[in-house]
Amino acid sequence: MSTALIIVDIQNDYFPNGNMELSNPEKAAANAAKILEWFRQNNKDHIFHVQHVASDPALGFFVPGTEGVKINESVQPLEHESIIIKQFPNSFLNTELEQKLKEKEITKLVVVGMMTHMCIDATVRAAVDLGYETTLIEDACATKELSYQDKIVPAEQVHYAFISALNGMYCNVVSTADFLQLNN
Repeated sequence: MSTALIIVDIQNDYFPNGNMELSNPEKAAANAAKILEWFRQNNKDHIFHVQHVASDPALGFFVPGTEGVKINESVQPLEHESIIIKQFPNSFLNTELEQKLKEKEITKLVVVGMMTHMCIDATVRAAVDLGYETTLIEDACATKELSYQDKIVPAEQVHYAFISALNGMYCNVVSTADFLQLNN
């Protein structure tokens, strides 16, 4: 099988009491865990956990050595699963992700993770630019409310705006249930 799972930034700082709490991260992580379990049962060698580690502590989250930078227990990597450390929203930029995918002759990606409007968007677009056929599991992703000047955009609208923009041109967007049903 030439399909890999990319789990992007499901880290403690995005959960309640973290330094960058998202909207409904537990639901997204639970769905990501279902996708992870499917890959563990069907495609053991093609799982990549991407972990953002802040290069500058002034960022305020994902600070090295903190509880917040750790991958959340819901998708905790197993010993043989790859962990890719990144410092930019794009999981491919200045990381070994593309090299590891090429080594395993991966041509298709399934992406889950956080934040929809930032690292998921950047990673999916980069994956497609690099030639990977990409599927995004939309309900295994989470984001947060955004604002610009006096305009506030609720997290759900942010999420679906980015998902809608990616769907079709950049990737195939499906739900956790649809992915599992299609791949049984």
